[in-house]
Amino acid sequence: MSRNPGIGTQGSDVSQLEIPAPNKLKKILSDGTPYWFLSPWMILYGIFGIFPLFFMVFLSFQDWNPSEGMGAMQFVGTENYVKAFTDPLLYGSMWNTLCMAVMSGVPQHLFAIPMAYILVQLGERARHWFTSAYFLPYITSTVAVSMIFFMMFQGSGIINSTITVFHDWSLTAPFFTWFDPDYPIQWVRANSVIQYSISMVVFWKYLGFNIVIYSAGMATISTDLYEAAKIDGANTFQRFTQIALPLLKPFIFFGVTMTIIGNMNLFDEPFVLTNGLQSATDKGMTISNYLFRVAWQQQAMGMAAAISWILFAVIATFTAIYFFLFGREGLQEGQ
Repeated sequence: MSRNPGIGTQGSDVSQLEIPAPNKLKKILSDGTPYWFLSPWMILYGIFGIFPLFFMVFLSFQDWNPSEGMGAMQFVGTENYVKAFTDPLLYGSMWNTLCMAVMSGVPQHLFAIPMAYILVQLGERARHWFTSAYFLPYITSTVAVSMIFFMMFQGSGIINSTITVFHDWSLTAPFFTWFDPDYPIQWVRANSVIQYSISMVVFWKYLGFNIVIYSAGMATISTDLYEAAKIDGANTFQRFTQIALPLLKPFIFFGVTMTIIGNMNLFDEPFVLTNGLQSATDKGMTISNYLFRVAWQQQAMGMAAAISWILFAVIATFTAIYFFLFGREGLQEGQ
């Protein structure tokens, strides 16, 4: 049998042939189809998400009044950070933020967890109805909610009017001797009570969000565990503390983390309730409000950028501390 010596050579030559340019382009377009579909979002995210992040880093080392144009930027190094750290308003607003974060955040979870447990025990239909009702404030405009409470907190508003009724009623009068109807409480004007007013609004608005989270967590717990504990003689409180709470740790970790981040960024509620930072700012101004004042009232964008990074560092620190103390245990419970 004769052997054709050209077959092996021809095969190696074919394997070394380059793909024609039109086929290459077609292959690139075919392999990159997912990225072509994602490209509009990626471009927008790069413009409005990533670029502002790096621009804020650059801006924090500049002295810039935006009304004078981009050419007015002057490099000042760390001067903006020095000014921020030497400004007493930074520490005052930070302390106000921490106080309101605790006063509004802790009660949210203390109320939401047992309420979620009760709703789950009522059954699926009742749980859906009540969680929807509690969730409504969360999806309502924050400005609209704050405006409603601003009117309720006025001297002649519904809150003072209700307290006046109890003050004048003989059965409850002994408990309201501290209230003087002639001098109603200035809920949104007095520094002594403004933090309680803001915390009340934040608590009312975000309670439903946590109830939904904890209701979803409670719903994942098998009813067999409750039944077994009930047979063993455990009462409702024991089933709640010994079964529901331990298995709810991953959801508690998520809920508290979101509360820390959200409450440290409080802006809308204090801004509206202080009438645009016009009253009770000594105790009602948060660090986000202080940042707004520096940026748009003082037109010091460089210092505002520095304050934003200080706020980021503070939030990251608190979140890291919470994760270090409780995160690992909570995540292990969820595994």
